[in-house]
Amino acid sequence: MKRKDLSIEFCGVKCENPFFLASSPVGNNYDMCAKALESGWAGVVFKTVNSEKMIEVSPRFDATRKEGTPFVGFKNMEQVSEHSLEENLRDMKKLKENYPNKVLIASIMGASEEEWTRLAKQVTEIGADIIECNFSCPQMTTHAMGSDVGQNPELVKKYSAAVRKGTHLPVLAKMTPNIGNMEVPARAAIEGGATGIAAINTIKCITGVDLDKRVGLPIVNGKSSISGYSGKAVKPVALRFITQMKQDAALKNVPVSGIGGVETWEDALEFIMLGSGTVQVTTAIMQYGYRIVEDMISGIQYYMEEKGVEKLQDLVGCALDNMVPAENLDRDYIVYPNFNHDKCVGCGRCYVSCYDGAHQAIVWDEETRRPSLKQENCVGCHLCSLVCPIEKCITKGEIKFKDFGVEREIAL
Repeated sequence: MKRKDLSIEFCGVKCENPFFLASSPVGNNYDMCAKALESGWAGVVFKTVNSEKMIEVSPRFDATRKEGTPFVGFKNMEQVSEHSLEENLRDMKKLKENYPNKVLIASIMGASEEEWTRLAKQVTEIGADIIECNFSCPQMTTHAMGSDVGQNPELVKKYSAAVRKGTHLPVLAKMTPNIGNMEVPARAAIEGGATGIAAINTIKCITGVDLDKRVGLPIVNGKSSISGYSGKAVKPVALRFITQMKQDAALKNVPVSGIGGVETWEDALEFIMLGSGTVQVTTAIMQYGYRIVEDMISGIQYYMEEKGVEKLQDLVGCALDNMVPAENLDRDYIVYPNFNHDKCVGCGRCYVSCYDGAHQAIVWDEETRRPSLKQENCVGCHLCSLVCPIEKCITKGEIKFKDFGVEREIAL
């Protein structure tokens, strides 16, 4: 197979592929980042630095599980880097010197305009390619930093301007999802001098409660706290925010680095097709290690070969025009499900879900243990296909137009 061009031009910086470590525990020192770059990542967003030394709790992580699947979602109570600013600057400088063709993004967080400007100058001097402003960490112990800042457009604009004052480099503003409308602070960041947007950071959460001890998880000396949620569970939220920003008139041409639940090459392509120039990963690395990037690269290569795409850049934003307001969706027809009895294992999940959770449109044969459709009840919701454990056992079948619908070809 001929190798495809996975390079991306992002904020004027050439990236060999779209894959970056997110600013997080997976990019916390030189050795970690060097190993990642050797594995094939295009660059790293070094864990957020500031002037204060962080004191962390133990334990600090928790995960949600479903039907034996760990890490459906991940809770992280860690703040920014626990290393001193001097250590972090030294590590970042060494990283850029030893890997000059890789992209170094320095994540910074200040508590005042002066600190934002000073940090911007310092990471510029050590050779960073891009600066990411962390306006969105949900577990900071001070309201002067983190997601409380990201929810305030005036502060976002002011601090973006302070960073711009300290650097000539491209600047990303990292957005908080703990807000209704991300376009507002994103516009403010661009007005303040930011070049692009990184989204999303983690979502404030409580992953669970110990029912015996009556304490949230993880337990820290008998107590717990609200903090950030990431992993596969947040991907739909991330895709929604990115789409809304890329469809906003003031932001449609602004570069976006997508974050939130990227585990596979398919996940990455979804972000790219909805407008992300690069994608950042944390939780999947914490589960599987840096080498997942090899699967991501090869998966996208094979996809591009199959679809006849030569340059990954051509796929950026290609799905945006197909995301429309709900009132613009075609409501003239019903697509009925089709049951493949040869593939069916007779579990009955489709019948139970349809009867108890939808429209009682499936008839269950107790002797053959096979479903059939009661078409007059079916509204074409396709809940049955979603709960079916067998791939392509329940597929899209007959299309029927409603009384007011005009028959025509339908794209499914």
